Amino acid sequence: MHSFPDRATAGALLAEALAGTPADIVLALPRGGVAVGAVVAQALGVPLDVLVTRKLGHPLQPELGLGAIAEGGEPVFDHTMLRRTGYDEHDLADVVAAERAELARRVGVYREGRPPPDLRGRDVIVVDDGLATGGTARAALRAVRAKRPRRLTLAVPVGAAAAVRSLESEADEVVVVMAPEAFGSVGGWYERFEQLTDDETRACLRSV
Repeated sequence: MHSFPDRATAGALLAEALAGTPADIVLALPRGGVAVGAVVAQALGVPLDVLVTRKLGHPLQPELGLGAIAEGGEPVFDHTMLRRTGYDEHDLADVVAAERAELARRVGVYREGRPPPDLRGRDVIVVDDGLATGGTARAALRAVRAKRPRRLTLAVPVGAAAAVRSLESEADEVVVVMAPEAFGSVGGWYERFEQLTDDETRACLRSV
């Protein structure tokens, strides 16, 4: 397969790849990961919740990721990128503060007043629509691991092979449908890759 028609198809194929994987809950990274996660959760017959993450961008070039932060977790920095740009963690204090505030806002938007799920002793599957560098997924996995799940699985339809390998130490298992060495961007592996709106994201969360 060269690409997925859409996230729903990718989710169905990912659910097949997850057959037999212990699961008590699926946590999906918004926004695109929620469309994939909804299909996976329905197929596995488990609840779906959201795990909000934010990229920590370069102060002068926000699109350049220097790390990430996940709901309930601490910032996870890309030290290779920090060295390349001449920044250190302290230089990003304002960025971290701003992204914490935006993360909290999005938690309110997506969770709609529900408390975060209790993950202690549960088999948790973290789902996104793809992995390019793996920075956001790393922050998500560390935030979940801190909540003491019994088993932690990362599942994505497609991920750069290098990113998949780099995350194998962060989870008990990493499940991917495709892991090409030559990757490009996540969107390049989907025929339809529209950005979900907040309303569409909430609808996916309510559908399971």
